[in-house]
Amino acid sequence: MKKFFAIVAVMGMMTFGITQNMVAQEPEAAAEPAAAEQVEEAAAPAVEEVAEEAPVVEENASLHKELKTKFIEGGADFMSLVAIALVLGLAFCIERIIYLSLAEVNTKKLMKDIEAKLANKDIEGAKQVAKNTRGPVASICYQGLMHVDEGLDTVDRTVTAYGGVQAGYLEQNCSWITLFIAMAPSLGFLGTVIGMVMAFDKIQQAGDISPTVVAGGMKVALITTIFGIVVALILQIFYNFILAKIESITSNMEDASIQLLDMVTKAKIAK
Repeated sequence: MKKFFAIVAVMGMMTFGITQNMVAQEPEAAAEPAAAEQVEEAAAPAVEEVAEEAPVVEENASLHKELKTKFIEGGADFMSLVAIALVLGLAFCIERIIYLSLAEVNTKKLMKDIEAKLANKDIEGAKQVAKNTRGPVASICYQGLMHVDEGLDTVDRTVTAYGGVQAGYLEQNCSWITLFIAMAPSLGFLGTVIGMVMAFDKIQQAGDISPTVVAGGMKVALITTIFGIVVALILQIFYNFILAKIESITSNMEDASIQLLDMVTKAKIAK
């Protein structure tokens, strides 16, 4: 009987120990998934940030790739001609912008300096002021002052004639810009016509009017037209900017001519 109770006691102690071990292992097992979830939650924002940044790079790369692909699909011959028209047109635009920027001066200051010299009867000093100043306004003033002794009418004719020469210099090479503005869309339309011809050739060869047969030629037609119009728009914007600068400088030349004649008249009256 004592042995039976002893065996029951030993078995009860063993069962109690096993139960405690199982209870202790369950929190650990529950803690491990929780820790794994925390690690996944912590890593998820980083993965999302990378996923958010990746499309930007991919989008930029895809845009460049898409333009390159469309350029090739448009046909190397006509697309190259449109690109050449853009490059040459921009070259002439930049040349004109630099020239006109250098031609612009402070007209009010120039005329005040000349007026101060003429008020002191210093015609040579007025000539040096105009000679040492760049731009067409100073040039016409210098040419007018060179003929002060010949009379007011001679000064007027000289300023008017030399003003026309300077206006021609301002408008130099603008005709080339207008040429490329007209050429770019014309090349695009030419590519359109050729693309349509290609589409009809494929229809004739296939003997069937299906979208698959026509799509290739239509794509070439539309791509060349789009690129030609875009090039013309870009050059037109630069051309209008150049015209605005030419008009501004021409207006300053006319104002300076009138002021110079008034100064010479006052100087003659003062004599």
